[in-house]
Amino acid sequence: MPELRSRLAVMADVPALTALMDAAISELQRGFLDDAQIDSSRAIMGIDTQLIVDGTYFVVEIDGEIAGCGGWGRRAPLYGSDPPPGRDGQLLDPAVDAARVRAMYTHPRFARRGVGRVVLSLCERAAAQAGFTRLELVSTLSGEPLYTAYGFEPVERLVDSTGGAPVPIIRMQKHVRGGL
Repeated sequence: MPELRSRLAVMADVPALTALMDAAISELQRGFLDDAQIDSSRAIMGIDTQLIVDGTYFVVEIDGEIAGCGGWGRRAPLYGSDPPPGRDGQLLDPAVDAARVRAMYTHPRFARRGVGRVVLSLCERAAAQAGFTRLELVSTLSGEPLYTAYGFEPVERLVDSTGGAPVPIIRMQKHVRGGL
């Protein structure tokens, strides 16, 4: 089994990450969403480069190829790509707020090979080191099994129609494991 290597993302990764995200949205949402919902998903999903700037976005590679990515945020947005003007970029307070797990994607060729779990563990460890005791994320229907297996619990089922067609999403939370 090939070794999974992780590192922090850099801005030069953005084109490759964008292509990976497009492949993940197009292929891994099939069976959960119809074509209109998959197209609509592109309006609510994608990379938020502020995570790269903040040093909280990870890349996982297999044999030198980017297999997946994801990160965590210490800012208010719970999900979404690069922020539109006016979106709240306020820093969260670890004493009261949950860190945000954001923009997790696995290239379809590397699905179900542990990439998502590596990203989640990196996010959880880093958020714990920053003083956060809880994690929160917004999941797609296809991501829900991974997050549930990792210990996240559904808090609220929502629909986002920003891109036109209604896309079901799930807000989920988890307490950070002790001893990280």
